[in-house]
Amino acid sequence: MQRTDMETEGVSKEELYDVISGASSQNPAQVQASSKRLKELLDRFGTYDLLHEIAAEKSVPLHFKNAALDHWRSRKLLSEEHRIRIRVRCFTFLDEPDDTIAECNEVIVSGIARKDFPKSWSSLLTDIMQIVNTNLQLRYATTNVEPLPTLVLRRCFQLLNTLIKGLWNARLLQGVQVMGNLVNYLHGILYEYYSKISSTFSSLTPSALDEQRTVDDLILGHLVYKCLFRMATWIWHRNDMPGKNEFLSLQPWFLQMFQGSVMQLQALTELRINLLMTIRSSSTSPGPTASKAIDQLTRHLVTPKFVELPMCDDLVLYYWSKVVQATDAPSEFIEDSNNAIFPLRFLVQAMVLFKENLAQWTPQRKKKTTNENTLSQQFVEDAVRLLVSRFIPLKPSDLEGWMADPEEWVNIEDKENEQWEFELRPCGERVLMTLCSQYKDYVIPLLQTTFSQTISQPAVDLPSVIQKEALYCAIGRCAPHLQEVIPFQQWLQQNLITEARETNSNFPIVKRRIAWLIGKWIGDMCSPANDPNIWEVLVHLLRDRGPGSDAVTISFDIDVFAPFLPAAVTELVQIIGEADTLESKRRIVRSLNAIIERAGIRIIPLSQMIAQSIPPLWTSFETDWLFKASLLDTVTKLIESTREQSGSLSPLFVPLIREGLSPGSVVHIDEDTLILWETALRNATTIHNSNGQPALIDLFPLATSLLAENLDLLGRIIWIVESYLFLDATFILQNSPLDLFNAYVSALTGKAISTNLKEIYASLNFLMQLAPPSLWGAPMHVSGLFAQVLVTINDPESNTAIRTECIHLIARIALTDRQIFLQLASAAAESQKTTASKVYEGILDEWWARFDNMSEPRFRKLTTLGISSFVSTGCPEALARLPTEIFNIFLDVFGEMKETLMFAQERGSSPMSSPLSLHWDQDEVPASYWHGSEGTPEFERRKLLHDNDPVRTVQLTSFVSARLQEAEVACGGSHVFKSQYLDKADPLVLEQIQEELAA
Repeated sequence: MQRTDMETEGVSKEELYDVISGASSQNPAQVQASSKRLKELLDRFGTYDLLHEIAAEKSVPLHFKNAALDHWRSRKLLSEEHRIRIRVRCFTFLDEPDDTIAECNEVIVSGIARKDFPKSWSSLLTDIMQIVNTNLQLRYATTNVEPLPTLVLRRCFQLLNTLIKGLWNARLLQGVQVMGNLVNYLHGILYEYYSKISSTFSSLTPSALDEQRTVDDLILGHLVYKCLFRMATWIWHRNDMPGKNEFLSLQPWFLQMFQGSVMQLQALTELRINLLMTIRSSSTSPGPTASKAIDQLTRHLVTPKFVELPMCDDLVLYYWSKVVQATDAPSEFIEDSNNAIFPLRFLVQAMVLFKENLAQWTPQRKKKTTNENTLSQQFVEDAVRLLVSRFIPLKPSDLEGWMADPEEWVNIEDKENEQWEFELRPCGERVLMTLCSQYKDYVIPLLQTTFSQTISQPAVDLPSVIQKEALYCAIGRCAPHLQEVIPFQQWLQQNLITEARETNSNFPIVKRRIAWLIGKWIGDMCSPANDPNIWEVLVHLLRDRGPGSDAVTISFDIDVFAPFLPAAVTELVQIIGEADTLESKRRIVRSLNAIIERAGIRIIPLSQMIAQSIPPLWTSFETDWLFKASLLDTVTKLIESTREQSGSLSPLFVPLIREGLSPGSVVHIDEDTLILWETALRNATTIHNSNGQPALIDLFPLATSLLAENLDLLGRIIWIVESYLFLDATFILQNSPLDLFNAYVSALTGKAISTNLKEIYASLNFLMQLAPPSLWGAPMHVSGLFAQVLVTINDPESNTAIRTECIHLIARIALTDRQIFLQLASAAAESQKTTASKVYEGILDEWWARFDNMSEPRFRKLTTLGISSFVSTGCPEALARLPTEIFNIFLDVFGEMKETLMFAQERGSSPMSSPLSLHWDQDEVPASYWHGSEGTPEFERRKLLHDNDPVRTVQLTSFVSARLQEAEVACGGSHVFKSQYLDKADPLVLEQIQEELAA
């Protein structure tokens, strides 16, 4: 049964209003109860209609905006009659005096329009424009100020702007068509409105600025132009999109609108400048109304993205003329204020537009074609002089900031990529760089001449120091283009060294720029960092406590730097403690880390001095995790550089690792801490410390705990445990075997990904080789690890790659100690309440099934060696498969080995002198084997194990022959062996086997 539009499922308007009021009260208990009740009411049919009705009466549309739009199409909550009433009611907000409520209504209308316009709300635009026409006539029919028509017009134009904004980004065809229809309907009407409203702008006088009507005209004109701008930009973007032909009819209007905008902008800019200069000359300050009018006029002129529109040459050059005009005006005319004659944002916008358009005026285009539309040499040279003399030099405010807080000033200036679109100096630098790139033939000779004229002149007073700093800044910014014309080495020796030692009180800013300049010149690869004078200057500046200490940290020759290493490191460590801001400390630490990394073993004499500085820094900044991460990186670099001698640093890094992985820290610096731990293990020679100091072995319980419990860190923890095993597997299994194996079992039975599971089995494979079987056999059973391996290989749902890794492990156990293997299988059978025979059968089934999944010959040989050891025990289950599956395995691997041995013999080597020149041995050892340990002592430990692996040292045919002889003895002699097993083999297969073994 269909409900009528008047039904609201028992919800009254009074209750709904009371609940909303309660949900907004200051009483927590009332808020909780009312919010719960409101949630219940919002799920009832008709509530949203009542909510919107209350909003219209009580001015509380916020709840409707937040809740109803998501359910607008819901038949459960709204009927079509409800929707019609809500749409009509939205127009009652067009005279709403409260801006916040009006903005909520704009969002509501825009949200509904995206769903209903034009299909279900076809009258939306005509209704709005009818209201606009009525109120425009009321407002401009008289010169008197009528607040209501003005308010309604403001609300209507704001609503139109929100509607256009909501449809502007439509990508689907239907949305594009709706936006196109809207533009077709509105563009001519709104352009006519703007012409009418803005016609009063040209007659503005200083006295008119104090009139409220002027402010209102500017606001209305600005709002209408925002709508026009959005529509024009949308049309322009359609030129590069499918279906552009549909909008060709709008192109004439678009060009008319843009040409009119260019003329209007120039006229209004001149008008604004003249008005403000008149006000300044009268020595009076604009009142509140006039200030508001100036503010609106300024906002109207700072409309972005002109660079994206065609025919903007005249506009951009006009903008640049205002930049030139501003440089000739008193400095107080340029301020970051809308009341300034030349607002900062206006000049920055002018520079950005000029920079972005320089490419279209370059003398030679990318395709090597000559461009007839270029800037003259005089224009370019004047622009460069203007930038270097007026916009790049430091302003008084810059100097005040520098003197008040040099560190913070440097930190802000170094964020150049974030600043250039907002501030004059960095923007001027970018314009200079672009000019230098596009007009090399003009700019490079000019900068070279300026450099030659300025470099020999002493800078004794503050203005000359500021100008020198600006020139150095310009040279650094354009370094890649100037490297051929500026003799950097000569400049360094004859000028920069002397200036770095200058005692003039005005020189600190130049000293900082010298350090920055050296960094730019070297960093941009304009000159190699192999001149000792470079390091002499930088080390002196470090001692002089000048900023810029991180200027050069890459691509330098450590042999050239070596004499300066002690002084540089000592000063950097001291500066870290002296720096006031964390940003500065982090930058200095990064510089120190780079020096440690490049210094290598030369850092060893300084390592303890560096190490002693870290604990107080660590404890001083409890929750600055970025800084702590940089300190962990310092210790990591220190260990990498000291290598085998890094053990003396264990009193430092052991507590840091423990704290870095503590509950409060692990979520912030876990990765940095694990890298430090891994680096310490790889470069260590022992896990012990003879003098009772903290040692790596103290952290092993933490490693097993993380292995068992932390899935997020599991991958790197497996590597860390592996590194412990390579250092001293015997000691670990003597002291905490069950802890380790229990952790392995927890990791294997958890929710680890297959990559981690493979790494765990590979780690266990290493363990079987690194420690004697007597130490790992019993704990492997007691922990249930071997039983878990059997569960995995017998589970048809388990990953094939994981089951293959399990067979690798079983083969390694059988190869290492066949009796331990039999004991493990027998004990597992007992714990699983089955027979040893069934365990053997399951292993053999999987052994054969996984053989074809083994792509690497080293694993195929390992499997063959392992199954040969199993056969040698005389186990009936293994012997029963000898004539079939096992002989087939032998033949496959013998074939691979035979080809390789023949290749070795062709090179003149006897099979026994180089029995294992295998084809897989001709390639690089897989990177996964080294786990990134190259260049560390652990690499040598891994290499030693690799070189002594029986897979590489034992000749396969000799090994198999010996194991078959042992099997013959174990089963009762040659007659039994032959009659029960060999005779069951295919004669041809048996013959081939015998030939291979005899060879």
